[in-house]
Amino acid sequence: EKMEEYDPDVVVSVHPTMNYIPLFSIRKIANKLEKEIPFFTVVTDFGSGHCTWFNKDVDRMYLASEPIKSIAQKRQSVPEEKIVMSGLPIRYDFAAQADAMGDRTTEEGKAHQKKIREELNIDPKKRMILVMGGGEGVGSLSSIVNELYAKLRTQGVDATICVVCGRNEQLKSDLETRCWDTVVSQSLKSYASLKSRVVTKLLTAHASRSRRIQAALDRAAAKAAKGRDVAEVPGNVDVIPMGFVTNMAEYMVAADVLVSKAGPGTIAEAAAVGLPIMVTSHLPGQEAGNVDIVLDGGFGDYCEDPETIALELACWLQD
Repeated sequence: EKMEEYDPDVVVSVHPTMNYIPLFSIRKIANKLEKEIPFFTVVTDFGSGHCTWFNKDVDRMYLASEPIKSIAQKRQSVPEEKIVMSGLPIRYDFAAQADAMGDRTTEEGKAHQKKIREELNIDPKKRMILVMGGGEGVGSLSSIVNELYAKLRTQGVDATICVVCGRNEQLKSDLETRCWDTVVSQSLKSYASLKSRVVTKLLTAHASRSRRIQAALDRAAAKAAKGRDVAEVPGNVDVIPMGFVTNMAEYMVAADVLVSKAGPGTIAEAAAVGLPIMVTSHLPGQEAGNVDIVLDGGFGDYCEDPETIALELACWLQD
């Protein structure tokens, strides 16, 4: 009855639980009103997806990747003629920024990034790390930020850490009042302890790590083994806690690295502006495949341990 009140001309589902009962209902409504009402499904996962995404009776199914297409056809026998390979839909802001910046590694791309940083009041001379955990600001954000601050400062990396806290006002308040000197002293109790942890963690085998990233980590481990991983001059690091951000495209352009969970929308947005990603967590099941998209694409890595995340990102920013 609620669906009928809208008198829809087309129905678009963007959630895995909305492809069976809604389709059944809309077919009944279409018969009653004696009109055609197409039903489209837009699958918003990259590498894997729940089986309820794939109803072969929908009129069109929009998919973002070949792995998802394979799942749709193997699990539910979705006909080829109903499948549209569209990529993942993201906000227009990202397309506009991508066009304006182009390749972020070129002089033109760097100039655009500098311009955006100045507009956001972010020091253009420092490296910038964008840390986020969704609209609610959940996950181990606090521990990750602590380790990032300690490692970047100790290794002499000048950086700005922008933390998207979302609606988590408590986290935002805690970061604003945190004693960062205490964070450093607790994280890095002695040089010997630091060197031991750096070498051990960076040389630990990582089956899914890309060759490029592993090569950078091997160089950092060799540097640590020679006792040259603690800078004589500490890095100038500042932390900027933010609430709910509406201009995410600009912040992703301004960033050098994104730290985030494996949300498909976030991955697509970062990829659109050429931003490397450190994936820190994923929901069991459908988000696991999103991690593979990042690793197989060679534009990021996956790690759950806050200290190892910080060690690897410090390596990236100095490589």
